[in-house]
Amino acid sequence: MSIERIGSTERMSKIVKHNNTIYLCGQTACDEAWDISEQTQRCLQKVEGLLSEAGSSADKLLSVTIYIRDMKDFAAMNKVWDAWIADKPKPARACVEAHMARPNILVELCVTAAQ
Repeated sequence: MSIERIGSTERMSKIVKHNNTIYLCGQTACDEAWDISEQTQRCLQKVEGLLSEAGSSADKLLSVTIYIRDMKDFAAMNKVWDAWIADKPKPARACVEAHMARPNILVELCVTAAQ
């Protein structure tokens, strides 16, 4: 069994590869000046970069879990998501409201993709 960990720290790895599956750590964009739309866009850009680094792409998404701080932002987040995913195969997806680790984090994405 082969497991490759990329970008590891004492606490976590940015990317874990196992059996041709890519697991990304939670992606956030926590600039206090950014609203939910900007944070979502930045998270998606980070996801694309990490998937590329892992030898994958957004076309190979399997599952995405989206955590948002407040469900009042659900429609605005979805507007960005829908534009980004429009021409890609659709992954399984869940979206939940969550208490975030820091108050300026409005959205966090957890991604699993095929390699």
